[in-house]
Amino acid sequence: MSLTEPLNLRTGRVCWPEDDDAVPRGDPWPAGPVDVAIVGAGVMGAMLAERLTAEGRRVALIDRRPPARGATAASTALVMWPADIPLVTLAQTWGEAEAARRWRRVHSAVLDLAGRVAALGLRADWMPRPELYLAGDRLDEFGLRREAEARAAAGLPSRYLTPSEVAATFGLPPRAALLSQDAFSVDPMALTLELLAQARRRGATLTWPADVVSIAAIGDGVRLTTAGGATLDAGQAVLATGYEAARDYLPPAFKLGSSFAIATAPGVAPLWRDGAMIWEAADPYLYARTTADGRIVVGGADEDFADAARRDALLPDKRRDLERRGAEMLGCDVLESDCAWAATFGTSPDGLPAIGAVRGFEQLWLAAGFGGNGVTFASLAAGLIAAGLSGEPDPDAACFSPYRFG
Repeated sequence: MSLTEPLNLRTGRVCWPEDDDAVPRGDPWPAGPVDVAIVGAGVMGAMLAERLTAEGRRVALIDRRPPARGATAASTALVMWPADIPLVTLAQTWGEAEAARRWRRVHSAVLDLAGRVAALGLRADWMPRPELYLAGDRLDEFGLRREAEARAAAGLPSRYLTPSEVAATFGLPPRAALLSQDAFSVDPMALTLELLAQARRRGATLTWPADVVSIAAIGDGVRLTTAGGATLDAGQAVLATGYEAARDYLPPAFKLGSSFAIATAPGVAPLWRDGAMIWEAADPYLYARTTADGRIVVGGADEDFADAARRDALLPDKRRDLERRGAEMLGCDVLESDCAWAATFGTSPDGLPAIGAVRGFEQLWLAAGFGGNGVTFASLAAGLIAAGLSGEPDPDAACFSPYRFG
């Protein structure tokens, strides 16, 4: 029995190049103890490995799949700081001050990632983008004004735009929106592989395919065991297994669902100005972005179930729905998709991830980026876990604890 349940994470064709030649060859099973073993070599595991090796730690990454070929490949990688749950709604759960504190910490994780991308010279089609949050059934024009006030009070870079301002500035159908700065777009697979390459240059090992079936405490460390009987001792272990979460450790508040996306052929963009990343204050919401090769990606239409067969059966209808709704949102007659995919997706009650040590098993950490900002949450996890391992926990760590709901 595996530590995590193997899932059919995605189906269809994604818009990121899936060149087998780009997948790094797996290393042999690590020969000796390491400081940190990371289970999972998607964007979360890669970001953790880069951060921890930069601090001089010996790191081993282990995955049952090729790197970046699980949920990371299905990500549409809008690197934003606003969460799925509006700030004014989050304040009803945590209070205004605590809600603002959480969002400021996520914002700082985006800026931290931008700085690391620049310092490391990473490419991965990383581009700064304005971000538009359009009025919808979750927040209408009045609700967006209140949201803008809450963000301003929290010191976050957003401002309200009238429908006419949205139309004049971005060439979109008139609709009230919040305009935010400090957002980026990226190729999530390329980013993951570049981060892994950085970590390996510093001595990290990357072993795949290898299925970890158990993690046990031994002395002041842990022992990982694979399905083939191989073992590895580490001072600490991090479960960065994405939506194939270790359910024995992740609280039930963190749930799985399904999401869908389409992309046009290259060269269709731009249909609007400034390459703005667009999403709706709606449930379920729709979002759109452009890629470096001129595709338009439209996604959303989420469902609250994770059954892969049921999810995949919906893909043809979801493809047509996203084409129709995307055209309406963008103000064009037709939006014809070149590729479409369905994927497992994770949610939480507050739209924020589960990051922290396992209760009663302090040498084991969870880094579960449940919520719509997976790449951002990977940067957040890297910072929080690096601080925790240093013995000087981040003052905001409790805000993202897997056990914050009880």
